[in-house]
Amino acid sequence: MNSETELPDRLEPEQPNSCFLQKFKLYETRSNFYMIGRDKSRTFWRVLKIDRLDPSELNILEDPATYSDDECYDLLKRIHEGNKSMGGLKFITICYGIVGFVKFLGPYYMLIITKRRKMGAICGHTIYAISKSEMIPVPNPAVRSKLANSKNENRYKKLLCTVDLTKDFFFSYSYHVMSSLQKNLCDNKRGPILYEKMFVWNEYLTRGIRNSLKNTLWTVALVYGFFKQVNLSVSGRDFKLTLIARRSRHFAGTRYLKRGVNEKGRVANDVETEQIVIEDAAGGSPVQISSIVQNRGSIPLFWSQETSRLNIKPDIILSRKDHNYEATRLHFENLVRRYGDPIIILNLIKKCEKKPRETILRAEFANAITYINKSLTDASRLRFLHWDLHKHARGKATNVLTDLGRVATFALGLTGIFYCQVTPNLGPEGLLKGSFFEKNDDSGKCLQHSCSRKDEDDDSLETEISNGSDDASRNYDVRSPMFQKGVLRTNCIDCLDRTNVAQYAYGLVGLGHQLHALGITESPDIDLDNPLAEDLMRVYEAMGDTLALQYGGSAAHNKIFSETRGQWKAATQSQEFFRTLQRFYSNAYMDAEKQDAINVFLGHYQPLQGKPALWELDSDQHYNVGRRNDNVRSFIKRSLSDGHMLSESDSPIASTDVGHNQPLSEIAQGGSKGISESAPAIPTCESEISYCRFTSPVPSVMQEDQCLQSDNSFYDEHDYDCNFSNFLNSDWLSSSGNSCEEETYGRSFASVSSENLVNGPKVETSTSVSESGSTKKGKEQCESELSDDNGILQYSKSFMNWVDNGELLFL
Repeated sequence: MNSETELPDRLEPEQPNSCFLQKFKLYETRSNFYMIGRDKSRTFWRVLKIDRLDPSELNILEDPATYSDDECYDLLKRIHEGNKSMGGLKFITICYGIVGFVKFLGPYYMLIITKRRKMGAICGHTIYAISKSEMIPVPNPAVRSKLANSKNENRYKKLLCTVDLTKDFFFSYSYHVMSSLQKNLCDNKRGPILYEKMFVWNEYLTRGIRNSLKNTLWTVALVYGFFKQVNLSVSGRDFKLTLIARRSRHFAGTRYLKRGVNEKGRVANDVETEQIVIEDAAGGSPVQISSIVQNRGSIPLFWSQETSRLNIKPDIILSRKDHNYEATRLHFENLVRRYGDPIIILNLIKKCEKKPRETILRAEFANAITYINKSLTDASRLRFLHWDLHKHARGKATNVLTDLGRVATFALGLTGIFYCQVTPNLGPEGLLKGSFFEKNDDSGKCLQHSCSRKDEDDDSLETEISNGSDDASRNYDVRSPMFQKGVLRTNCIDCLDRTNVAQYAYGLVGLGHQLHALGITESPDIDLDNPLAEDLMRVYEAMGDTLALQYGGSAAHNKIFSETRGQWKAATQSQEFFRTLQRFYSNAYMDAEKQDAINVFLGHYQPLQGKPALWELDSDQHYNVGRRNDNVRSFIKRSLSDGHMLSESDSPIASTDVGHNQPLSEIAQGGSKGISESAPAIPTCESEISYCRFTSPVPSVMQEDQCLQSDNSFYDEHDYDCNFSNFLNSDWLSSSGNSCEEETYGRSFASVSSENLVNGPKVETSTSVSESGSTKKGKEQCESELSDDNGILQYSKSFMNWVDNGELLFL
C-alpha cells in the first residue's frame, strides 16, 4: 500500500508576470521524485511529482498550487513523515532545470543541470551555460527490469554521455535565445511552441514532459552553437557586443556524414549568426539596441563525400539527380519564411580546378537556381553571387577582406539592420511580454512604413541611418525603429573556414552601421586597422573555431585572420598543417560515433528491443538509405527528416508586414509547386509579401562554356537571353588575386555535365586553343571594364545590374 501523502488540492492563484522557475531541489522517496522549484526573487514555489514505481513509463504530475517558503517546508515535512517506514524523504541535489527525459531499452532517465555559469545578458535577461549535468534513472532499483543493466543499455548511455552539455550549449529562463532579437520583439509566441524551433536541440528530450504538463516551467530550451559577449568602447561611449551562432537540429551531424540537403530541404551545417549591439545607457534614458542576422549552410544539393582513411580530400559526388530541384526549392522557401526577402547567396567555392571537385557543385548549384528562377516572377529573384575566395586569397589578406567588405556593404543595403529603443521603465520582464511593437501604435506604423518603403527603395535604410548620425541620441529623443528584411546566406564546401572569413567581413560592415544607427559614430565605415576591427575579428575567430570543432573536428583554418594580424608566416603554416591533420583524424576515426550520439540525442534514432542496434546500421547519409532492409530504412529515414520543414511553427515575425509565410512556388508562373500536403495554409496575395530576387535564367553548364567562347548573346531552349556579361571571368573587385590557369577553367566546366554526375565526375584532359584564348579574352575585357584611366578599380555594369536587378555573377 502506498503511504505517500497526497498533494493538497488547491486553486492556483494568479501568477506573477515573471513566472520563471530558476532554481530547483530534487528529493526522493521510494515511490516518487519530488522537485521543488522557485523563481529568482523567491516569491513563489511549485512542486513536481515523478512516479518511480512504473519500470517503463513516464508519469509526471504537477501540483497546480503555488506555495510560500514556509508552506513548501511544511509540505516536505508531511511527505517525510508519511514515508518514514520506507526511508522517508531524501535530498538528492540542487539543480537548475530539466534538460529532458530519455529512454533506451530499459527505464527512463532524467537529465538535469546541476551547475551553471553566466555567459552574458541581453536586455536584462541572463544567458547561462551548463557547467555540470547528471543523468538519473527514474524507476527505483527494486522495479527496474533486467534491461536496465544490459550491455546495449549501458552502451547507449555511454553514447549519449559523449554529447558534452558543458560545451557550446546555452539557455535562458526568460529570454527566447532560440530566436533573433527582432523576432523576439515582434513576435508574441510563448510557451511549448518555442521548443519546436529548429534551434532547440532538446526538443525531443522534453517532448514527453511538455505534452504532459502543457508548459515549460521545469525545462530549459538548449541552443547549440556559440555565444560570446564583450564590452567595447568608442569615443568614451560603452556598448556590449554579443555574437550568437545557433546551429539547426535538422540534418545535424558531422562533416562527411552530413552533406548537402535532404528530401525536406534541410541542409547540413545550417547556422544562424546574430550580432547584437546594446549601448550602456545612463539611468533613465532609453536603451538603444541593434542586431543583424546572417546565415550559413551546406550547398542545397544531394551530394556527399565518402569518409576515407587514405585520402585526405575525398572526391565530391553528386549522389542523386533531382531533376526538378524540389529539395533546393524547399530550402529557399524556408529561408524566405524565416527571413523574408531578398535572399542573397554568396557562394565562395572554387571556379577552376585541375581535377573537378568543387566546380562540380558550382555548376550544378547555378543550374538549380536557374531552374527555380524559371518559375518565379521578376520580383522574387534570388541574388546569387559566385566569388572564388581561394583564388583571391592568394593575394594580400587585407585585399580579400576589403573586397568582401564591398560585397557586404551591398548586401546590407538590401536587407537593412534591426534597430529600436527600449524605454527604461519597460524592464526585462516586459520586453518579451507579448509583442513589443504592438504596444505602440506609432511603432506599428513605423514597422509597416519600414517594410513597405524597403520594397520601394533599397537604399532607404542607408538614408535613414545617415539621417540619425547627429547627437540626437544624446538628447534621448525617440527614433523610429528599423527592421532587417532578408538575409545573406554564405557557403563554401564545409561552410567553416572561408565562410567564417566572409561572415566576419559582413559583421564588420554591419557593426559600422549598427554603431552609426545608435549615434555612437559619425560614419558607418570601420577601417581594417581600427582597433574595433581587431576586437571583432577575435570574436568571429573564436566562433569559427567553435563551429569548426563541432562539425569538422578541428579549429578553423584562420590563415587570412593570421596574416591580417601580421602573424609569422611559418607559425601560421605550422598551425594550419596540424589543424588539417586533426580534422582528418577526427573525420576518419571519430565522426561515426559522434554522429550516432547526435542521432540519439535528437531522437532521430530511438532504440527498440528486437530491432537492429544503432551501431549495426549503415551510414545515415541519403545515398545509403535502404541498403539493408525495411526496418533499417525506417530508422535511417528518421535521421534524415524528422518532421516536415514546412510544417514547423518557427515562422518569422508574426506581423503581416514582416512575416514571410508564402512559399516561392505559390508565386510561380507554371512551375512545380514543391509543397507537401502537410504544409499549412499560406496566403497567396502577392501584395502581402515581396520575395527573394534572382536573375533571368542562365544557360546550363555546357551552354555556359559556349557562352564563354563568344561575346555574342544567345538563347537557350527556353528563349531566355544570356549575355557574356552575366558570367564575369574577372577579378571584379580586386586585381590582387592570382588567376587560375585559363585552360583548367575551360576543361573543368566543359567536362562537368549534370547528366553524368551521379556516377562520379568524368574528366576530359584536352582543351582547345580557342577555349583558352576566348577565356583570356573575356578576362581582359572584364579587367578593362573594372579599371579607369588611373588604374583605380570601379564597379562593372554587370555588378551594378546584379545589385539593382538580381543579375547572376561568376567571379
